[in-house]
Amino acid sequence: DYLDRHPATGLLIVRDRSILYEHYRYGRTDRDRFTSQSMAKTVLGMLIGIAIDEGRIRSIDDSASIYVPELAGTELGRTPLHALLHMASGIAFTEAYDGHDDQAKMMRALFSRGSAGAAAVLSQFDTRVAEPGTLWHYAGLNSELLGLVLTNATRMQPADYLASRIWSRIGTEADASWVIDATGQEVTACCLNAVLRDWARFGLLLANDGAWNGQQIIPRQWVLDATTAAERGAMLPPRTATPFYGYGYQVWTLPRPRRQFALLGVHGQTILVLPAAKLVLVHTAVRPPPAGDPMATELISLWTALAIQEGR
Repeated sequence: DYLDRHPATGLLIVRDRSILYEHYRYGRTDRDRFTSQSMAKTVLGMLIGIAIDEGRIRSIDDSASIYVPELAGTELGRTPLHALLHMASGIAFTEAYDGHDDQAKMMRALFSRGSAGAAAVLSQFDTRVAEPGTLWHYAGLNSELLGLVLTNATRMQPADYLASRIWSRIGTEADASWVIDATGQEVTACCLNAVLRDWARFGLLLANDGAWNGQQIIPRQWVLDATTAAERGAMLPPRTATPFYGYGYQVWTLPRPRRQFALLGVHGQTILVLPAAKLVLVHTAVRPPPAGDPMATELISLWTALAIQEGR
């Protein structure tokens, strides 16, 4: 019934590595790489945790300019990494998906021929409206800057770091790719592409608190901190950050008694995770822009019923 009413391109439900349901539409197949939109932000957040564990990034209290010196002396550059992770940089940035917002301006500048590069593009957004860590405001520039931090700290492009630290270690069946800007830098505000079952594997990795086959791939405490309302901000819990969702480290949290969280991307890209039941739903779609989109609510209703049925 859900698929009859909603333009989903792929729907996959797994529980503890068993496929409960898998279906593709509109000519897509299990071999197609489905774009993440902003689901990529959560992958980025987990890579930041690994880089900290490896000592490549010293602390989430470091300012961004330590790793991106081109932003030294700017408000954005002095923003600590924990504020970027929490979408609480305090930098003015609009993201309304109307083609005229700051998100569109940033993307056009990144992809335009002759682009000055991501650091120069981000430096245009330097109006501070709140001190770091005091105001939750969803803004893609936070994730784009974290991608530069990761690239410079590891001296690897995010997709290569992902391949070596996660993808090659969880039995994925296909490579994942990240869209690049005009200079060849991967755009970490969005745009990671992977087959649906590999997205589910990543969801299961998070459901297992970063462990896979007895190996800790992502630090366990980082996953727990990332997927719960952290102590650093009273503005982060569910129904506070937004009327429904809360926010962790580049991941959305749900208002449920048992820990549940989500990777979300525009147009219906969604991964929902219930760790207690090792239950993961992966949903890709071609929904209209988010303003007034009633389809998002019904997907949560589908998930809620599934979690009750399978998560006992």
